[in-house]
Amino acid sequence: MASPTHTKTPIMTQKIQMTTPLVEIDGDEMTRVLWPIVKEKLILPFVDLKCEYYDLGIMERDRTDDQVTVDAANAIKKHGVGVKNATITPNADRVKEYGLKKQWKSPNGTIRAALDGTVFRKPIMVRNIRPAVRSWVKPIVVGRHAYGDVYKNAEIYSEAGGKLEIVATDKNGTVLRKTIIEVDEPAILQGVHNTVGSIRSFARACFEYSLDQKIDCWFATKDTISKIYDQRFKNVFEEVFAQEYSAKFAAAGISFFYTLIDDVVARMMKSEGGLLWACKNYDGDVMSDMVASAFGSLAMMSSVLVSPNGYFEYEAAHGTVQRHYYKHLKGEKTSTNSVALIYAWSGALRKRGELDGILELIAFADTLEETIIECIESGYMTGDLALICDPPAVKVLNSTDFLDELGRRLAQKLNRH
Repeated sequence: MASPTHTKTPIMTQKIQMTTPLVEIDGDEMTRVLWPIVKEKLILPFVDLKCEYYDLGIMERDRTDDQVTVDAANAIKKHGVGVKNATITPNADRVKEYGLKKQWKSPNGTIRAALDGTVFRKPIMVRNIRPAVRSWVKPIVVGRHAYGDVYKNAEIYSEAGGKLEIVATDKNGTVLRKTIIEVDEPAILQGVHNTVGSIRSFARACFEYSLDQKIDCWFATKDTISKIYDQRFKNVFEEVFAQEYSAKFAAAGISFFYTLIDDVVARMMKSEGGLLWACKNYDGDVMSDMVASAFGSLAMMSSVLVSPNGYFEYEAAHGTVQRHYYKHLKGEKTSTNSVALIYAWSGALRKRGELDGILELIAFADTLEETIIECIESGYMTGDLALICDPPAVKVLNSTDFLDELGRRLAQKLNRH
C-alpha cells in the first residue's frame, strides 16, 4: 500500500549532531506504520540521527528464528541506548495469520532477560485528562522486574497426566525433587524461575529510582501463598533496604512499604499517587496497563528498561494497535495516539545526550515532550483522548494530522530559540 503524502515539516538550518548511534528496533502493524512518520516529522528535521537498525517485525523474527532479537539486545549492550517500537508476541491465531514457524517468545522478554534490568513506566499527565481514579493527582510509576517468571518459563502438557514433578540438580550433583501432584487425567505443568542476583538488582534499581524521584517505594508479592518463591523476593527487598538504603530514604524524607499484592491494589485505589509501585514481572505487565488506562490511555505512558550494567532501552509500552492497522490496510483513516512512540524516541535521545555530553540533544528531547503536552492541553489530540478530555477537544486529529500538528509546533518553538 502506498504511503500517504505528508506536509513537510520546516527544517532547521543546522541539525544537532550525534556521536554514538542509537539502537533502533522496529516493530509491527500500526505502530510500524507510524514509526517512520514520527522520525520524518519530529526528529530528522532537527537531529542528524545516527542509528543501528534492527527489524523485529514478526516476519523477520520468523525468518531468522528470532536471532534478530538476540542481535538487537547485543547491540544495546554495545552502544548503551536503544529505542524500541511495539512488537507482536504471537499466539496460535497469529501463527496462522502470518504463517509462522512457531509461537515465538516475547521479544521484550528476550531483550529484558539479556539486559537484566528493571522497566519503569510512568503516566504522561496532561491537565485536561483527569484520571479515572479520582484520588490520583500525581503519577504512579510502575517498576517492573524484567527477568524470569512466566517470560522465561518451561511448560509441559501431559495428555495422560501422571506424576508432575520439579527437579533441581546443583553443580555438585545433588538432586532436589518435589512432586507437585499425581493425576489420572490430562494436566499442564509450568516451571518458572528467578535468581537472587537479579532480584537484588531489581531491588536496588527501584530504591535508586525512588531516591532520584524523591517518591515512596511500595512493593508487594504473595508470600503468604508462595512461601519460597515470592518470599525470597520479600526477603531480598527487605535485606537490601536495611543494609543499603534505610538511611538514604530517611534523609530524603521518603519511605519503603511492603504488603501483599491484593492489599497493595486496594491501597493504591485510595492513594493520591506520587509513588513507585515495584512489581514482579507478570504483576508489572498487568498492573502497568491498568495504571496507564486509568490515567488516560495506554499510549500516554513512558517506558524505559534500566540495566544494572548501564544499558537503557526506551520503548512504546502499548501494543501494535492491531485494530487500527486493519483499518489502515483498508485505506481508512485512523486516529492513533503516537505519544508513547514519541516519548520512546525523546527518552532515548535524551539519554544519548546525557551519556555523550550533548546538551543540545538533551534540550531537544525536553522541547519535544513540552510540545506534546502543550498541544494536547490546547485541545488538539487524537480520538482516544478526545473521548475523555475536559474541556472538550478543540480538534480531533487523525494519526498523521496529529504528527503534522506536533511538527509545526515543534518547528516554531525551535526556530524561536
